[in-house]
Amino acid sequence: MFLNVFLWICLIAVLAGCAPLPRYTNLPVSEIPSPNFNARRPNFVIIHHTSNDSAAPALRTLTDPLKEVSSHYLIARDGKIIYLVDEMARAWHAGDSYWGGNRDLNSSSIGIELDNNGDEPFAEPMMQSLLALLADLKARYKIPAANFLGHGDVAPGRKTDPSRWFPWKRLADAGYGVWCDAPPAPSAETDGALLLAAFGYDISSLDAAIAAFKRHFVPEDATRSLTGRDRALLSCLITGRLQRD
Repeated sequence: MFLNVFLWICLIAVLAGCAPLPRYTNLPVSEIPSPNFNARRPNFVIIHHTSNDSAAPALRTLTDPLKEVSSHYLIARDGKIIYLVDEMARAWHAGDSYWGGNRDLNSSSIGIELDNNGDEPFAEPMMQSLLALLADLKARYKIPAANFLGHGDVAPGRKTDPSRWFPWKRLADAGYGVWCDAPPAPSAETDGALLLAAFGYDISSLDAAIAAFKRHFVPEDATRSLTGRDRALLSCLITGRLQRD
């Protein structure tokens, strides 16, 4: 009887070919492959800059097995998009990371490296390609607008990319990220750390979280304290994220 059931399952799972399941546990288990599954999908996009003056050295690093670092895509200054890691695979780009309770962004994100040294504007052909790629990823994986982030957002204190030069407002206007256009009224009532945590930042190092927030949303201000305007801006961003989600 058991054999007949197994053969019936195999018959309706022709596409799966009744291939043996990868074995991870050492415990004794019965193996009956099910056809009812699909690939896990990414829910975040993390944007980086390479810190190089051209794409060539970044490409060498991202493909060197000894470096143990990678991303799904690298976009060169001329707009060329280089596909490096299967979108369904876990690239090694975010490292020790955190956002809104998620402590392993590598497992749930697409990593995109931009050919930029971190101290220069981002080339227009590259930005055009980035926007096209983001549109493609968002459409295919239904990624929420608020889940397009920078490496510095998810690893404050450890990373600063994609730098103060990155045009986050341009991305948000296109639907990739959140932004508040109107200068909000100053507010001194709500605790800044609470607002940063509610938005998604890791506040275990508050100074680092403040710096990451300002680099993304107030790049002209390099101070390490939250003003009333900053708190009002955070409140606006949280509200905007909830409305867009």
